[in-house]
Amino acid sequence: MSYIKAGKDASGNDIKLFYQDLHPANATSTVVLIHGWPLSSQMWDYQLAELPGHGLRVVAYDRRGFGKSSQPWDGYDYDTLADDLKAVLDELDLQNVTLVGFSMGGGEVARYMSRHGGARVSKVAFISAVTPYMLKTEDNPDGVDKSVFDEITENLLKDRADFLQTFGKQFYGVSLLNNPVSQAHLDGDFARAYVASYKATLECANSFATTDFRDDLTQIQVPALIIHGDADKTVPIESSGERTADALPTAQYIVYEGEPHGLFFTSKDRLNEDLISFILEGVPVRERPETTVIY
Repeated sequence: MSYIKAGKDASGNDIKLFYQDLHPANATSTVVLIHGWPLSSQMWDYQLAELPGHGLRVVAYDRRGFGKSSQPWDGYDYDTLADDLKAVLDELDLQNVTLVGFSMGGGEVARYMSRHGGARVSKVAFISAVTPYMLKTEDNPDGVDKSVFDEITENLLKDRADFLQTFGKQFYGVSLLNNPVSQAHLDGDFARAYVASYKATLECANSFATTDFRDDLTQIQVPALIIHGDADKTVPIESSGERTADALPTAQYIVYEGEPHGLFFTSKDRLNEDLISFILEGVPVRERPETTVIY
């Protein structure tokens, strides 16, 4: 397995980030996929299987504390996570990269672009992302009430396994009348999430709930793509996708009608198509008047 060193923990041990690097011989562009909470880079299976076939070098790594990466006690704030992303880009000497951040990963994209000046990056994409600021405050009235995040923490502390199984259903919009994913897929996600560090799961939930990315977004000067499902109950579009589009008025903003948070799976073919078009062509994706909004 392949690992990148990203500093040391409090005991002096190397912090290692597991990564996959799919590098076809005809690659003309590079994309780095940053996974969501509480999963790992395996969530990108259907993108990893498709994007390299279109001449893209695709790198996907496990955030510290998750998947096959090291599980240090601390370092789950966005400054440190953005530094981990920098370690990946620097170690692999990636250039002209498109960063694609899903959910929590969108925060890493935003913080990296401001903290590290967008070095090595030519484009960014925010998929179901937590930007610009999830928490409802006096100066962020469109955010999510603190009680929602308090309940997440409470349920994680009470019974992490039960929380993860319940959360997984909301993640994909599962209900009595709607079953967009199989039980097998939900079981796979539970397995991916449950092997993560308990501490990392708690700390990262706090980080994406309370970190303000509004200033970070103002530092983005490269082409940007925003994709969000209007049926997202995990990261509501009114608090996130719409506000990110307001902050990046030149970005391509695409609303996936009826899609939940986990649209990387429920709408995987469309997402792959839109990512490939954005990365390779850099022009507005094929217009779909009934479901697409482009700013």
